[in-house]
Amino acid sequence: MNNMFAEQFWMDAWVNDTAGKDTLAVHKGYSTAQYWDNASVTYNTNNDEIKSRRMTRALAALKDKGLLFEGMRVLDIGCGTGMMALALAQKGALVTAMDFSPGMLDRFKANIPKDLNDRITLVQKDWHQLDIRQTGWEKAFDLVVAFMSPAVATPEAFSKMIQCAAKGCAIRGWAARRQPEVFKDLWEMIMNRPLDDKPQSILYKINLLLSMGLYPDVYFDVVDWDQRVSVETEAENQVSFFTKVTGKADKDIRPVIHSYLQRRAGKGQIRKKQKGLTATAVFLVDPLI
Repeated sequence: MNNMFAEQFWMDAWVNDTAGKDTLAVHKGYSTAQYWDNASVTYNTNNDEIKSRRMTRALAALKDKGLLFEGMRVLDIGCGTGMMALALAQKGALVTAMDFSPGMLDRFKANIPKDLNDRITLVQKDWHQLDIRQTGWEKAFDLVVAFMSPAVATPEAFSKMIQCAAKGCAIRGWAARRQPEVFKDLWEMIMNRPLDDKPQSILYKINLLLSMGLYPDVYFDVVDWDQRVSVETEAENQVSFFTKVTGKADKDIRPVIHSYLQRRAGKGQIRKKQKGLTATAVFLVDPLI
């Protein structure tokens, strides 16, 4: 039982839980800039999706932890279209917002109000390839955030995130998720097996933090919204995903995906239901200060 209080126990459990399972393959599919470039076309364009980000609640949690103040330095890992970074900048933070997807950063840049230009720095980098010593990012930020970001899906990437924080961090990820039927159907067709994806690495992060004596404040939110996208847009998303997962050529994957989507479409659109539970954890890197 003592092992459960050791950091290594939870790092091993985190890695072993995904080894040989579909969760690891799913992370692989989401690991390319091309996938997120395609996804950027419809990302955060649905009002219910935007509400599900719960920015007001996130800001309140940061304030309660003493991690929201004028002039604070923030690093946003996997910033996407910039909802969190913009919310923090509006509160007076100086935000370094990074993502490896040019498409996401283009969407973000187009949404920056002129009065926030001097508070936001956009950085196109792959978190896994970035050397925080060379960039001078070790302990360089009062707050480091990674909300729904596949960039911190491994113990090593998560540890590097914490090393950049001088005061605290905030993370958000799926605690439970019901994948859209479109995705599950395509997975079974292409992979020749039912999808077995349990993307709860956030729960390992939380237990790892407890074993490190960092004691995060944790809260959960229900996600439940529908999205409708064109067949062409969804085809590009799924092709980029499954070519990465399978290693097969575009010409071998695209006809299967496009044919399925055309059969399923109504008025040229695909409906995808997003349903699940997210966990948000906010913590100080030295809770005794």
